[in-house]
Amino acid sequence: MLATALRVYQWPKNLVVFGALVFALELDDPAKVLKSVLAFVAMCAASSTIYLLNDLIDIEKDRAHPEKKKRPLASGALSVPAAVVMLVVMGAGSLTLAFFLRLEFASAVVCYLALNLLYSFLLKNIMLVDVMAIAISFVIRGVAGALVIDVVFSNWLVVCTLFLALFLALGKRRREIGLLEDEAIKHREVLGHYSVPYLDALMIVLAATTLLAYTIYTCSPEVVERLHTDKLYVSLPFVVYGLFRYLYLVHHKEGGGDPSRTLVRDVPLLMTVLLWGLTNVAIIYGRVII
Repeated sequence: MLATALRVYQWPKNLVVFGALVFALELDDPAKVLKSVLAFVAMCAASSTIYLLNDLIDIEKDRAHPEKKKRPLASGALSVPAAVVMLVVMGAGSLTLAFFLRLEFASAVVCYLALNLLYSFLLKNIMLVDVMAIAISFVIRGVAGALVIDVVFSNWLVVCTLFLALFLALGKRRREIGLLEDEAIKHREVLGHYSVPYLDALMIVLAATTLLAYTIYTCSPEVVERLHTDKLYVSLPFVVYGLFRYLYLVHHKEGGGDPSRTLVRDVPLLMTVLLWGLTNVAIIYGRVII
C-alpha cells in the first residue's frame, strides 16, 4: 500500500536526471555518479510528494473514476492524516537532500515543486497549458540532473525532452477521454476541450518533431565535437520504433493512460528503451566505430 500511495512505479520518470551524466561524458566519475544517484532519490521523493498532494485534492473525483478509485486514499486503504504525514516527510526529505547536494540543484527541485503545486490548483484546468506544465516538469528533471553535477545540459536534449514529454502527456489525455467517454468532463473539466481526433493530430505532430529534433541533435557539429563521435545516429532506429510502438499501443491496445505502466508492461517498448540507452553508452564511452 505504501509503495502504491507513493507511486513508486512512477519513479522511473526521474531517470531523466541521469541524462546529463551520460551525455556530458561524466559516467566514469564516481563522485558525480553518486551525486546523480542522490539527485534521483531527491526527485523521487519530490514527485511522491506531488502525487500524494494530488490524491488528497482529487480524492472525491478519484472515487468516481473507474481506475483511480483503487488508489489507497480513494479506496480508504490509506487515511487522510497518514497521507498528510507522508507528504510532509517526503517533501522535507526531498528538499533537505537537495540543499545538501548543491544549491543550484535545490533551486531546480523547488521550481519542480512550485510548478506542480501550480498545476494541481490551477494549470490542470487550462487547455494545452495542462500538458505543457507536465512536459516542463520533465525538462526541469533533466536540467536538475545537469545542475547537480555542474555541467551544461544540451539545448537539444532540452528540446527533445520537451517534445517527448508533450507526446506522452497528450497520450495520457487521449486515454482519459477514451476511458471516461461522456463522463470525462465531470472528472476533469479541461477534458471537455479535447477530442480524440484533435489529440491524435497533435500526437502525430509531436512524434515527428521529437524524431526531427533528436536527429538534428545526433548530427549536430557541437555534439559531435563535444562527444568526440559522429555515430549517435546509430540509435535513431530505436527512437523511431519506440515512437511508432507507443502510437500503436495508444490506438490499438488502449495504452498511454499511464506511460510508466505502459513502459513496464510492454516488453518490446521496454527493450527498445534499454537498447537505446545501452547503444548510446557504448557509442559515447566505448567509441564504437560504425
